[in-house]
Amino acid sequence: MSLSQLGQRSALPEAPEGAVLETVPNPHPGLLYLVRFTCPEFTSLCPVTGQPDFAHFVIDYVPQAAILESKSLKLYLGSFRNHAAFHEDCTLTIVGRIINAVSPKWLRIGGYWFPRGGIPIDVFYQTGEPPAGLWLPDPGVAPYRGRG
Repeated sequence: MSLSQLGQRSALPEAPEGAVLETVPNPHPGLLYLVRFTCPEFTSLCPVTGQPDFAHFVIDYVPQAAILESKSLKLYLGSFRNHAAFHEDCTLTIVGRIINAVSPKWLRIGGYWFPRGGIPIDVFYQTGEPPAGLWLPDPGVAPYRGRG
């Protein structure tokens, strides 16, 4: 196991492409369990106006051989601060990087984007049906008042 960021002073990558997602061996590869990462302060930039966009991400995955090291995920998500992309692109780019890093048995992400111009845009993705027998808690993100 070679971790270059955990326990080290690590600069925030300038862009998502330069960020490294690190993994460690799953200590319980034979068990069915869920790992949840919650990022309530995600920031990126609108590709048209350059204004900041904010989101609350809930990332759930069922690991197989590897688990995602959390500091590397934090630095990766932080690297979007100066990245210009639409909500859908940011959310699905994160999905692709996590899948490439850990090859999860199952993954679900909820990108709860805060409204700009009066319209919240939420982006959801999952790799398929959750595995049978998996305890899958509610994401815990409150809906906006007035949302139907």
